[in-house]
Amino acid sequence: MWNQPFIHVQTNWFTIGSWSLNVGILLNNLSVLMLPLVSGIALLVHIYSTKYMQGDPYLHRYWAYLGLFCFSMLGLVIADNLLLIYICWELVGFSSYLLIGFWFTRNAAVQANKKAFIMNRLGDIGFLTGIMILFSQFQTLDVISLFGEKGLVGNAIVTGGVWTSGLHHMPAGWLTFAGLAFFLGAVAKSAQFPLHTWLPDAMEGPTSVSSLIHAATMVAAGVFLLARIYPLFNDTVLIVIAATGAFTAFMAGTIALTQNDIKRILAFSTISQLGFMILAMGVGASASSLFHLGTHAFFKCLLFLGAGAIIHEMAHLKEKTGLDYDPQDIRNMGGLRKYMPVTFVTMAIASLALIAIPLTSGYLSKDAILIESFEWAEGKGGWYRLVPYSAMITSWLTAFYISRLIFKVFFGKFRLKEKVGLHHVHEAPPAMKYVLVVLSLFCLFPVFSLNPFMFEDAWVIQGFPQADNMTRINAFHTVVPAAVNLISVFLIYLCFLWYGSNKPAPDFSKNGLFKFSQQQWFFDKAYNTVFVAGVLSFSRFLYQFDLIIVDGIVNLFGTIGRGFARISDWFDRNIIDGLVNLIGYLAGKLGKLIRKFQTGRLQQYLVTMLLIILTLFIYKYYTAAI
Repeated sequence: MWNQPFIHVQTNWFTIGSWSLNVGILLNNLSVLMLPLVSGIALLVHIYSTKYMQGDPYLHRYWAYLGLFCFSMLGLVIADNLLLIYICWELVGFSSYLLIGFWFTRNAAVQANKKAFIMNRLGDIGFLTGIMILFSQFQTLDVISLFGEKGLVGNAIVTGGVWTSGLHHMPAGWLTFAGLAFFLGAVAKSAQFPLHTWLPDAMEGPTSVSSLIHAATMVAAGVFLLARIYPLFNDTVLIVIAATGAFTAFMAGTIALTQNDIKRILAFSTISQLGFMILAMGVGASASSLFHLGTHAFFKCLLFLGAGAIIHEMAHLKEKTGLDYDPQDIRNMGGLRKYMPVTFVTMAIASLALIAIPLTSGYLSKDAILIESFEWAEGKGGWYRLVPYSAMITSWLTAFYISRLIFKVFFGKFRLKEKVGLHHVHEAPPAMKYVLVVLSLFCLFPVFSLNPFMFEDAWVIQGFPQADNMTRINAFHTVVPAAVNLISVFLIYLCFLWYGSNKPAPDFSKNGLFKFSQQQWFFDKAYNTVFVAGVLSFSRFLYQFDLIIVDGIVNLFGTIGRGFARISDWFDRNIIDGLVNLIGYLAGKLGKLIRKFQTGRLQQYLVTMLLIILTLFIYKYYTAAI
């Protein structure tokens, strides 16, 4: 299907009134890039997991969750309808929630999966809002109808603040708002500032999960979404995208410099590299962004799986020796290249690709982003130049933090050697080791381009529309790669001097910037203070308000109601019932009195009548006399 006319097959899902929703499968270059990427890496992770997860009491759940995730991700990339994409998008988030909290007996894992789930829901509000805006305007959610070559969005014209597409009209501001809404969904899924803090905590899941979901596929879904709806974004939204990506890449790169948890370093590295992809989308280099998505998936997956192999062996060593240490802390490692040579070589190749050293795939894709961002900024001028220069600085930070990791883990002396005695770590089992070897091959340039120095020759680049400035007529194509690599090589050598030898490394721990980086720019503390603590304080206030004010008013009305009820009860019993009982009592007495006249004797009736008549005559006589 690569570079062939796309295939679009639909069927009717449901009809409401005269409107029908058709859903189906869309296979174009974007889908075809993602399908083997997701499937291939998922296959390797499954093979790797057979040993990494061996003996886990909940292994059956692990395979079920992993299968659900793969189904959701594959559905996401082939769906032809925004509603279907949104459903699979939510399923991907739910699968991630299950896998991050797989070891649910650990409180940290439970907190991490809740954090990831909630922060992704914030982004999904944006995604859903964007869907509603487009549907209210065009009454369709079909991707081809909206974003195809002859789509309603791509062929819209903005005149006089009005966005016109055929018979459809919309204020241009809504176009910007819809683009920002969709971008918010990508920000959460791809862990961009300010919704990036969930990804480092997501490392509480199994490392094999981290490699699949949080390095290669799930977090790339945000970049995929931007590529799928790219015609929607106007200049305003694209600038926001570029600035967000550049800042996120730089920020995460600075944090990775000082972390000691091997998975956390790689997590911030992932955030940083995703920032490069988002930045590329913002500067119009969508092809380069997707190229980096593909190359990054392999070398970052390899780094995570290599870290998993190291953690696997360090954890076994911990069980054998009974020592109490963190198997993920790089300060407990060192000299492991002697014991795990295959892991060392493969992770070194992946690290060189991450740094973007020539002859690696990362060199082609990252330099493509850097060069195109410089060309974009040159056309804009002014403050826009901060975007490419910050990206270049981030590239140098990348060289430093990944070199620090490699040298601290694999060089020098094994720091626990004196404590563990004769025990030592060894190479990972074949199912894990050979997966690393296969992935390392995909970190080299021939997989993506036969020319190791010209990214334009890469088949991924040629499969997507290229930016207008994709020409080799300026110095950026030479100066940028040269500057990046020269300083990167110097930083690698500096890291070797500091962390690769047995000499003590410089201590920066008392430096303010070091603490700022180590505390992750205090984002978590700020969020906990402002949002978490704020929400809890507001909840406590509402609880007290409900308890004192609302319940107080309700109880007051209840007391008043009971008082009126008592008065009503007394009035009813003493007045109403008293009158009724009095009438009954009088009726009874009268009845008894009258009963005495009912004797059945005629003589008494005649005497009574005579007395009554006599009384009446006397009354009349006296009345007349008066």
